[in-house]
Amino acid sequence: MALRRLELLLDGGAASLEVYADRPCPELAALAGERLRQRLPTPDELARQQLIWIADLPEAEAVPLAAAARARGILVNVEDVKPWCDFHNPSLVRRGDLLLTVSTNGKSPGLAVRIRRQLEQMFGPEWAARLERVGLKRTAWRRRPRPLDELARLTDAMIDHQQWLGEERRR
Repeated sequence: MALRRLELLLDGGAASLEVYADRPCPELAALAGERLRQRLPTPDELARQQLIWIADLPEAEAVPLAAAARARGILVNVEDVKPWCDFHNPSLVRRGDLLLTVSTNGKSPGLAVRIRRQLEQMFGPEWAARLERVGLKRTAWRRRPRPLDELARLTDAMIDHQQWLGEERRR
């Protein structure tokens, strides 16, 4: 879980982060690189944080760390321990700048994962280029003043002409 969280953060552009793991797997250590601290955070290090994810840590260690963070006003998410989550993680599909998310507000992460897998099949890697194309068109359309509803109509017409959404558009 920690490896997946780090991948998502880095894919999302997170630049300033620290990874604390007292027992990191080799893949996590490699991806974290210089960000890795091979231990749990000290009270001073914890005080510098604004938000923490706790993953792959036994609950007996995770809960005291979460409590210490909350006492300092830090937002906390302890993976799969809903009472210790101040926020929930959506399941993500990223295609370039296109970001599709699914959330069950922590009620069923398994359902969110199943829906995410379906979205991954429906929206393959080609969607990154599609978004770039429609973004370039929108920039060109905006060279002259147009109301937002006209931009929306032009975008819809392009999507329909390219048949990017096929039957889904008509449902």
